[in-house]
Amino acid sequence: MSSKVGLWIDHRQAFIVYLSRDDVTTKTIPSNMEKHVRASGGSRSSTIYGPQDIVAEDRIYRKYKHHLDQYYEEVARALRGVNLILIMGPGEAKGELKKHLLKPGHSPKAAIMIETTDKMTEPQIIAKVKRHYSD
Repeated sequence: MSSKVGLWIDHRQAFIVYLSRDDVTTKTIPSNMEKHVRASGGSRSSTIYGPQDIVAEDRIYRKYKHHLDQYYEEVARALRGVNLILIMGPGEAKGELKKHLLKPGHSPKAAIMIETTDKMTEPQIIAKVKRHYSD
């Protein structure tokens, strides 16, 4: 296993780059999750005190959060045994992953660095990770 890893992550997928002395290995982990959307309102009955269809936003959010936790756990499993981790990405996922890695059950031994980046192609991610660790 590599001791230096860089990854680009958002809520849809993680692209992991493992650096070793001789070569570069990559792995893509999809979240298999649709974009998080806010639930639209329910509907009213045609009668004054009739039943109403209510959308439980907290239930939808809990389901979304649970799915994200499973996704971050899968990414965390792919990072076991790593000494240095560079987490890149455009949104909140990079910070959420770092929090997940710092939870008591994971006991990370790796140094974790975060860098905000825009969307990148796979070759751009690989080049950025190589450049980061060559300095």
